Order: sequence, then C-alpha cells, then structure tokens
Amino acid sequence: MQQTRTDLLRKALLALAVVGLVVGLALYFADRNAAADMAWTLGVLPVLAALVVEILRSLWRGEVGLDIVAALSMTAALTFGETLAAAVVAVMYSGGNFLESFAEGRARREMHALLSRVPRTATRHRDGGLEEVPLDDIEPGDLLLIRQGDVVPVDGTVASGTAFVDASALTGESLPAHLSVGAEAMSGSTNAGEPFDLTATRVARESTYAGIVRLVEEAQRSKAPMARLADRWSLGFLAVTVVIAFAAWWFTGDPIRAVAVLVVATPCPLILAVPVALVAGLSRAAHFGVLIKGAGPLETMARIRTLILDKTGTLTDGRPQIVSIDSYDGVSEGDLLRFAAALDQASKHPVAQAIVAAAKTRGLDLPVPSEVFERPGEGVEGMVENRKVLVGGNAFVAGKVAAVSGEGPDLDAGSVLVAVAIDGKMAGHLVMADPLRAGTDAMLAGLRREGVQRILLATGDRIEVAERVTEGLGLDGLRAGLSPDQKVLLVLSERKHGPVMMVGDGVNDAPALAAADVGVAMGARGAAASAEAADVVLLVDRVDELGPGIEIARRSRHIAMESVVVGIGLSVLGMIAAAFGYLTPVQGAVLQEVIDVAVILNALRSLRITPRDAVPEKPVRE
Repeated sequence: MQQTRTDLLRKALLALAVVGLVVGLALYFADRNAAADMAWTLGVLPVLAALVVEILRSLWRGEVGLDIVAALSMTAALTFGETLAAAVVAVMYSGGNFLESFAEGRARREMHALLSRVPRTATRHRDGGLEEVPLDDIEPGDLLLIRQGDVVPVDGTVASGTAFVDASALTGESLPAHLSVGAEAMSGSTNAGEPFDLTATRVARESTYAGIVRLVEEAQRSKAPMARLADRWSLGFLAVTVVIAFAAWWFTGDPIRAVAVLVVATPCPLILAVPVALVAGLSRAAHFGVLIKGAGPLETMARIRTLILDKTGTLTDGRPQIVSIDSYDGVSEGDLLRFAAALDQASKHPVAQAIVAAAKTRGLDLPVPSEVFERPGEGVEGMVENRKVLVGGNAFVAGKVAAVSGEGPDLDAGSVLVAVAIDGKMAGHLVMADPLRAGTDAMLAGLRREGVQRILLATGDRIEVAERVTEGLGLDGLRAGLSPDQKVLLVLSERKHGPVMMVGDGVNDAPALAAADVGVAMGARGAAASAEAADVVLLVDRVDELGPGIEIARRSRHIAMESVVVGIGLSVLGMIAAAFGYLTPVQGAVLQEVIDVAVILNALRSLRITPRDAVPEKPVRE
C-alpha cells in the first residue's frame, strides 16, 4: 500500500511539472510573461516540496544523494527569477524518479504473496464427522484429514495407514517419501498419494513452514540496502558543483552566473541516463525469460562473484526420469515401457506419471487399462490388452510373481527401482532418477566467463546423492544435508569473497534467497515463497538462462556508466562555460537538454543487447 501511494505521488508530481512547463511556454509565447512565470513556479513548487521532504528523510538516515543538487538548482533558479530553468529541472527530476519506480513496480506486480502456498483452512475430524476449520484453530492432538494433493497445514505424525508425501520443496529430496504410521510429516509438504490422517503436533505458527517464513522476513530485514549507481557519484559531483557555483558568484559578484552553473549542473545524466539504461536492461532481460525486480538488483547482479546453486529443480529437473531399462525373458524395452506406462495411466503417483510421460515422449501408443487396483505407495496391478500387469516397488512385484528373473540392477544414490511383471513373470526393471540438466557444464563455464569466481552447491539432499549428480562439474564447494537456516549461514559466510547470488526453487531456499545479495528463483514451477523472496525470477524452467541474464546486467551497467561519464563530463564543461558568463540559466537548461538527449540515446542501447549464450528469442508474457 505504501509503495502504491509513492508511485501515485510520483506520477502526480511529474504531471504537475509537465503541465506547468507546457502552460508556461504557451503563456510566454502569448507575451504574458508574468502569467508564464506563475505557471512555471506552480509546476516547480510541489516537486521542490516533495524533494525537500525526501532530502530531510535521507539525511536523517545518514544518506546523501543527488537530490540535493536538484533542490539547489530549483531553489536558486526560483530565487533569482529564472523560473523557466527551474521548470525544466523539475520535469527532468520528476521524470527520472517516475522511470525508476515504474520499472520496479512493473516487476513486482508479477509476484504473488509469500503465503500463497499455505492453506488457509484444514479438515479436522470431530464427533464422527469432518469440519473445515481455520488454520489458527488447529491445536496439538487434533486429527486432520489430508486429501490427495493437499499441502500439509501443520507439523504432525501419520495416524492412519501409510502416507506418500512430496517434500522436495522443503528438503531437496527430488523423489516422494513413503511414511508409515507414527512418522513425522512436515508442514509445507504435499500429499502425493491417497488421503491419510495426521495427528497435529504443533500449532501452525510454530510449524516448519511458518519457521521458514520467519527466516525469510529476518533475512530481508537484515539485508543491507543496495546503493543506487547514481548515488555513488553524488558526493563528488555535489562538491564540484558547489565549488564552481560559489567561485563564479564570489569572483564576479553576479548571482545569475551561480544559478546558471547550478542549472547546467543538474545531474540529469545521472537522474535520467542511469534509470533509462537499467530499465532498458530490465526489459531486455525479461525478453529472455529473466525477470529482475528493479534497477538495484540488476546493478548488484552485474557485480556477482560467488554463485550458490540448489540441486533439486535447479541443477536437476526436479522430476524423476527413466535413466535405464532392463528387460527379461525376451520382452523388448519398448514393450516393457509401453505396458508399464499403460497401467500407470490410472495412477497419480509422481513416479507413475513420469513413466507415462517418458512413454509419450517416445511416441508409444498407450492402451486404456482395466480392472486396476492400486496399493498406495507400493504399486499398481491391472489388465492391459488382456494381459495381467504389475508395476511398483521391487518387493511389491516380486511378492506377487511366480519366478524372479533377477533382483534388478545396482542403484546409484538417489535412484528408485520400478519393477514390472507381465502375466505372472518378472518382465524387467526401470531405473528412475532425477538427473542433471543437459548443458549444465556449459552453463557453469559461461558463468565463469561472466566473472563468477566461485560456484558452490547447497542442498538439503543427502551427500551421496549430491556427489553423484555433480561429479565432473568442477564446483568450488559442495554442502549437503542443509536446513534453511544453514543455507542462510552459508550465504553470509561466502560474502567475504564478494557479492553472492543464490539460485533455488523450493520453500527451503527462500530464506537464503532473501539473505543473498541477489536471490534467483526458478519461477516456472518453483514455490511462491522462493519467487517472492528472490530479486530475480527465471520465468522459464531453464537455469541456463542465468548466464544471459548476468551478461545483460553487466552490459547494461557498463552502458549506464558510460552515459554517466560522458554526461557528467559535458555538464562540467557547461558549468565552467556558465561560470565565465558564456551561458545564461535558460541557455544552460537548453544545453542540459541536449546533453540529456545524447546520454539517453546512448542508454537506450541496452534494449539491443543480445547475449552470446542466449537461446533463440521468443516472446515472454510480461
């Protein structure tokens, strides 16, 4: 709400400044000079008042910015009757502020609230029936029904049968976990199997997901604000301006020369060129699927030295895939996959759906199964083309067939073995795993070319799984089995090497994303919490878009710096000319306009940046 009021105020100030300038010019050319002065003054005063308030707030926070130069030039111009020059400065200043807020507001409108993943109610057993209750009404000991697809609302223990939950967003385990009676289920995980009962052990505000939300809030509060590129030049430019203006007045006794110096000195190359270059960079990055939430994150993104990557859903796809097929007794691999996928069409199990997807990708025709019976978390049996088929865990299938041709292949860490039996005989095994994304090594090499000096993996998954997945990638460090707060500590400890970027997609990554100098969320399938906590969101499910995003950030910042150096250099020359009496305040304002146009045209080059490693361009819905 506060941000909305600020945006509205900036729009109103820009409108008043533009109307005042245009109306004043119309009156001036109609030979109504007094009315023109009044119109220009009325257009400047609201901008100047808002500017003074902002300066006082900044000084109270111990910050000194370019706003002081703009305020001095407007005040001096009004004091000595140079109202047209003051009006031009007011339009330039309010326009620069509007451009910056427009870019940041546009990016943040793409995001949802942090708690959008959290259920607002839960289904509770009460007096032999079920009731829907608000989350805050749940007490320890309450018996809850968790339907298929529901997010577990509070921490608890499984109270009936077995549960099959997907906790990848919390723990980094890419494959769903099988929980028996009495096992703990964490809030924020998703029921990927049949409905089960849960005995609540904590209230909502003390549960796992709520703790992660608190970590995010604390990390965001403790994160140092990023200084704007323009403000880093402000003190030096302010000192030069004051010295030249004071010298011009002191040695000539003419205050109008000082006014001319201040008008020429109005830092429009900083106020306008920097936001234009960075806003253009934001737009260009979004075109390649990288949503950057404002100019500040883009600036910091250009200076990244350390990259920390999550594993599941970031380096890996986050969904199980078939990595090998072993068939027995003359059954072809194609037939084995076809029968297994045909039966698995009747199951919502994540592994079953992955098998179906793999069969469809290979163009296999899948018949409709019949007489299907599923044992949640164990397997499925039914008829496919008048043949009895079983698909499930090796123990489940082996217990139902007459002869076992083999116990299946050896498994790497993090892999899952799926057995398939046809007509009472073991027909083969499918090995499922969450493999590394294709092209990851090339992506990491590209990031190093862009100046990233350290690349680390941080995951909540087991160390043996992390080592298998990242073998041969040449990472500078690997941290496994991390909790959300441990990921935050890793981010903070890596800051000694320079600005840190963290990339993740799960709820457990959100605190680290908030704590990092730049947090990057996988937005296509990632959790809303990570997308909200991040500074950058990859709109497409491709981590290799990160390289082009960093390149765009670096080149946009370079163009902004280039515009600043050229613009400020020309402004200093103009100030010297004004100090020697070669420019009046209005002429100084016109000269400043020419400089503005030159640096803005240069800044717009950011719109034409084409990253070296970018995939062919395609429109991204913004």
